[in-house]
Amino acid sequence: MSETGKNWWKEGVIYQIYPRSFKDSNGDGIGDIPGIISKLDYLQSLGIDMVWLNPVYGSPNDDNGYDISNYYDIMKEFGTMEDFDVLLKGLHDRKIRLLMDLVVNHTSDEHPWFKEAKQSRESAYYDYYHWWPAEKGTPPFRYSHFDASGNAWTYNKATNSYYLHYFSEKMPDINWENAATRQAIYEIMRFWFKKGVDGFRMDAICYISKDTSWPDVRNLVRDKYNNDWAGYYAHGPHLHDYLQEMRKETMDGFDVTTLAEASGITIDEALLFVKEDRKQLHMLYHFEGMMLGYEKNGYKRPDPKGPDLVQLKKVYTAWDEVFEQDGWGTIYLGNHDQPRMVSRWGNDTEEFREVSAKMLMTFLLTMRATPIFYNGDEIGMTNIRFNKIEDYRDIETINMYKYLQSKKEDLERFLKDQQTSARDNGRTPFQWDDSINAGFTTGKPWLKINDNYTTLNEAAASSNDRSILQFFRQMVLLRKHTPALVYGTYDLYDEKHPQVYTYTRTLDKEMLLIVLNFSKEKIDYDIPFQLAADIEPLVNNMLTFNLKTLEPYQALIFGPLPPSKVVSRRAERVLKTKKEVAF
Repeated sequence: MSETGKNWWKEGVIYQIYPRSFKDSNGDGIGDIPGIISKLDYLQSLGIDMVWLNPVYGSPNDDNGYDISNYYDIMKEFGTMEDFDVLLKGLHDRKIRLLMDLVVNHTSDEHPWFKEAKQSRESAYYDYYHWWPAEKGTPPFRYSHFDASGNAWTYNKATNSYYLHYFSEKMPDINWENAATRQAIYEIMRFWFKKGVDGFRMDAICYISKDTSWPDVRNLVRDKYNNDWAGYYAHGPHLHDYLQEMRKETMDGFDVTTLAEASGITIDEALLFVKEDRKQLHMLYHFEGMMLGYEKNGYKRPDPKGPDLVQLKKVYTAWDEVFEQDGWGTIYLGNHDQPRMVSRWGNDTEEFREVSAKMLMTFLLTMRATPIFYNGDEIGMTNIRFNKIEDYRDIETINMYKYLQSKKEDLERFLKDQQTSARDNGRTPFQWDDSINAGFTTGKPWLKINDNYTTLNEAAASSNDRSILQFFRQMVLLRKHTPALVYGTYDLYDEKHPQVYTYTRTLDKEMLLIVLNFSKEKIDYDIPFQLAADIEPLVNNMLTFNLKTLEPYQALIFGPLPPSKVVSRRAERVLKTKKEVAF
């Protein structure tokens, strides 16, 4: 790859911090910025390059900070702007960049803009939001992701009109079609760039453009988007115009990056967002992989068979191909909107938790994309699996429960399914040690802590040379010092194998071979290369190694391999076939 194609945000590893659950400094049971500051040396020890910080702006917390009431201040529960400045400097001193989470599809209904807008149609801020006048009758249906009724319009008496909210009714959608609104958003972004933040993860950014003729689109959503409202919402008429304008207005002169939450877009549209000459965004992350292993239903209902590896290989290979020549992607297996990585994609039983977590880390850190790890996954934290709706704090689960209750659907089945898929599985407090409340807080935690914290915690992992945490640190270091794992070409082998994922990463004349057993079975497996007799694995997540057999969840990396050390069995088969044809 040419020097012009290289960037720090392609080469780095992102570590996502959910501040509410990371570390509490004052005993109120809620994680905060001083708590993160107290763990800066830990973050440095991980070897990560960027921290993605979930929203810390002023917020009433209807959706844990994604409902912003003040973009220019810090949520009181999290600390002060002075605390933020200390955090930013502490990260930069340790050569770690900070990506803030920016939410500009909607605000809180307690934001000053909306407080003014809902008073009168004559308000200067009325056009900062989307409204449907009541005299025109019932608004055209739009679906709300988080509303218990599923309806994205809520009536406001003072203006005799309905306001739009693709999420909770306490999160009204911003009107990007209004130029004054866009300029106000750009000023927010410039404020944080001038402060020194290194970029934004952009929440629901594909939703910002709306067709304000408000047609009835229910048949369109059904026929074109397979009843996926996200697909419709992500295709507003001026989306790319706004993204180009946003970059020009806010990012010129700053060495920053943007990471888009790309819900609703298809794989063939990815380069429209991140192709370098389009000058819109830098990276995106998709949801196609995250939906594997779920049945089509009103909520994420787990398929009893779990994710299908052949389909997983197909999805991630296809997304790799998109960025072969231009643009850039990311790869992740868990975040604040997903259950725990090892519970979802690996095996969180005592027998297989550690080895499967290491295998998943090997996968993420050897693919051609910027890897994102969610806090706690580096020590193998697992789903908590709540039994009662009262244990949940997440608006998505709570409102879906209310919706299904109103429809008299099977609530017991729903709660069982949520033990696999609920977002709160990934939001339980970080398990630092085996002291009371896992060392997270001296008070009552805002969300219950997983009972396994007495043995599964950072202190125990740090004192064990073969722990998941130590493996993570070593793998991050390997990626940093192996350009082929960042920029090398990706080639898939044995694409139809139902249990093993095998691929190579090649840069110039250097190749690495990665072999991953995604199953709990011991497998006889013929590696698709004839390795030289003196070759040993560069990485092995187990103590044993046999070229003909893979242990459950075994992960192997061979290389870097020069051409003289390896012969492709695939090439041997092709050559043999040609000779047979010739003779």
